[in-house]
Amino acid sequence: MRKLSLFIACSLDGFIAKPNDDLSFLNLVEKQGEDYGYADFTTCIDTIIIGRKTFDFVERTIGAQHYDHAERQVYVITSSNRPAQGNIKFFKGNVVSLVKDLKAADGKGIYCDGGAELINELLKNELIDEMIISIVPILLGEGVRLFKEHKTEQSLELHSVKSFETGLVQLH
Repeated sequence: MRKLSLFIACSLDGFIAKPNDDLSFLNLVEKQGEDYGYADFTTCIDTIIIGRKTFDFVERTIGAQHYDHAERQVYVITSSNRPAQGNIKFFKGNVVSLVKDLKAADGKGIYCDGGAELINELLKNELIDEMIISIVPILLGEGVRLFKEHKTEQSLELHSVKSFETGLVQLH
């Protein structure tokens, strides 16, 4: 069974974006040559699932080619029909069924790259196997919450904690 992993950054008070999907707070921990383990992490995955709003932000800021790699399948979870772009497929169906099918198929790991609605749907259905959460040393006060309220308690096991010169702390 393939593993689904979340690799994401948030503020200390649990926001993955400021209002209007503003990610500028991430600039606080940008450091030349430091990727916080992202490159190593992506060697272990061959499938990415991402929410449409997050995909649109990445497409606007750095380009869709960030996701379009020949060795990876990319599923953008959306509520509207859109044609595929290279290896990027726009998926309008049941995300729980999609993830269960992906986990049962052969391959490397599956990476959920956000956003909050998708993450919380996966959590609600207990489909996330691993969370790597980088905490940026800032309190935003408002914005898009990483974890929304849900009724099921889930116990977690702490695998490791890493701290970086920038003040970022990464929980695995």
